[in-house]
Amino acid sequence: MTTTTAPHSPAMANLMCMMSMLVWAVGLPAADLLIGPVPPLQLTAARMAMATLCLLPFWWWLEGGGVLRAANWGRGVWIGGISIGLGAFMLVVGQGLTDSVTVAVISAAMPVIGIGIEVVMDGKKITLNLVVGTVLSLIGGLMALGGVAGGAGLGLGALLCFGAVLLFTVGSRLTVTAFPQLTALGRTTITLTGATLATGVAAAVSLLLGAPGPNWAVLGLKEFGALALFSIGGLAISQMLWIASIGSIGIALASLHINATPFYVMIILFVLGGEWRWAQALAAAIVGLGVLIAQGIIPVRRRGPSPSAT
Repeated sequence: MTTTTAPHSPAMANLMCMMSMLVWAVGLPAADLLIGPVPPLQLTAARMAMATLCLLPFWWWLEGGGVLRAANWGRGVWIGGISIGLGAFMLVVGQGLTDSVTVAVISAAMPVIGIGIEVVMDGKKITLNLVVGTVLSLIGGLMALGGVAGGAGLGLGALLCFGAVLLFTVGSRLTVTAFPQLTALGRTTITLTGATLATGVAAAVSLLLGAPGPNWAVLGLKEFGALALFSIGGLAISQMLWIASIGSIGIALASLHINATPFYVMIILFVLGGEWRWAQALAAAIVGLGVLIAQGIIPVRRRGPSPSAT
């Protein structure tokens, strides 16, 4: 399992993971207001910068300047720039070519990626509980796809979303394993700072080379609020909860929770006047069952020969 410390109980880690997915889901519809008026690279840079400006002073105030000075910032820039920065850019472009629900559905691949990482990198053993739990999680994700009008079609947008999920999963593991001395707040902040530097430089260079800038005429308080929700809620808070949960239960088990995201997106859209879909509610219940089985809370045993058969 991809962990370095286990400061939280499994119940608390799962709760934090659920909250992380819920907050992240809130940010997806908010991004729809910004994609278009703001070019993808500049939107990514602005999102990273706002999230970092939220977390960095809080980290300094809570843990002190000595912790920040002792941190490995070079490693943070590398991990954050590639896995989070590039991944977030690909996600914004992919969502622009599809929609927010498609992003959530494509993310259903994360448990398989997470398990593969832990099998290859950590020697994780494949158990019956893990297999059954993962299959149920994927079934829940596919059911959620069936309950969404239009679904997630194949194409460049879906491919970019998958690449973003792959980078994010690998980066999440590296964020935990590369900074064992840091808290979840420190791990999150140092990699988001790296992502801010990488995407900020890339956005500035693109503008210098003549790339179009934001359409300021259509940007107002509503769009700024959407950016704050997309950045502070959907990235800073969500990522901190996510990293904290991974530090306790590992990337493979934490990834199972992401398949409930289409349900969270549906709830948010329902509150905003959308349609309630029972298929997605059932899908979320199946995902939850898969999480419980994969973690051994609900054991699955192979049936052996009955005593009367011998």
